[in-house]
Amino acid sequence: MSEATAAPAPRGEQIAPRIWVFSSPGFRVNTGLVVGDERALLIDTGSGPRQAAALLAAVREVTDLPLTVVNTHAHFDHFFGNAFFAAEGTAEDFWATAAAAAAMGEHGEEQRTHVADAEPEMAADAGPHTAIRVPNRLVEDAPVDLDLGGITATLFHLGRGHTGHDLLIGAGEVLFTGDLVEEGADPAFEDSFPKEWIRTLGKMVALEDLYTVFVPGHGDPVELDFVTTQMNKMRTAVTVTRSAMDQASTDVTKAVPILPYGPVQSRALLNRLRTLAQWKWLRT
Repeated sequence: MSEATAAPAPRGEQIAPRIWVFSSPGFRVNTGLVVGDERALLIDTGSGPRQAAALLAAVREVTDLPLTVVNTHAHFDHFFGNAFFAAEGTAEDFWATAAAAAAMGEHGEEQRTHVADAEPEMAADAGPHTAIRVPNRLVEDAPVDLDLGGITATLFHLGRGHTGHDLLIGAGEVLFTGDLVEEGADPAFEDSFPKEWIRTLGKMVALEDLYTVFVPGHGDPVELDFVTTQMNKMRTAVTVTRSAMDQASTDVTKAVPILPYGPVQSRALLNRLRTLAQWKWLRT
């Protein structure tokens, strides 16, 4: 990657023994790093080869160990860097849920437009390391334990939420949540399952004896109280929106100003609940 096209360096922070978080500029996506004695685990690869190159440089300041990659879900800013890490020979195994891998293969190409400003080569599918690289190792029904040497990372799926295929990664007392938890911005509802998201957050809260630090897909690491607050706020928002939808004589958009989110994600929540309700009606 030439200097002229290099992405800004991510901000790195060690948050626990053997565990780092790198926050990349732009989409503010968090990349996790868990360093064992034999291998290191990289959690999410950024939005394209420029960002991936900056991430690799930052990782190499911490460890020279071979890497295993995990993608938390199939949104562009979390897996578009896969091809770079594969081509550089730094990683052979790429993990995701089976549903996430399928979604990357099916919908990856249509997401290229989202990175036009930050990753023009990725957007145009022009230049090295711009292919859609789908994970080759799949998490299905059972959790997967990855022994990195001296520390084990557990990959598991608690249920649908931000997407239909969110993967969590636990190591030590740290849980990487992907976009199931969002700090500094509203949760993104566009292809979410809001009612199930609430239940999934409830299951996450129940893991309080295992994890004390929760790393969101974007924003600063948080503690359990933050996750509980997000869950309760989402429950309120879904209840208010569904109540408005049930009142046929009411303009549903009137619920937007009283929802606990900004207007963009309030409308996204409304539209998503409408879509899911239509699916349910069509299947009955």
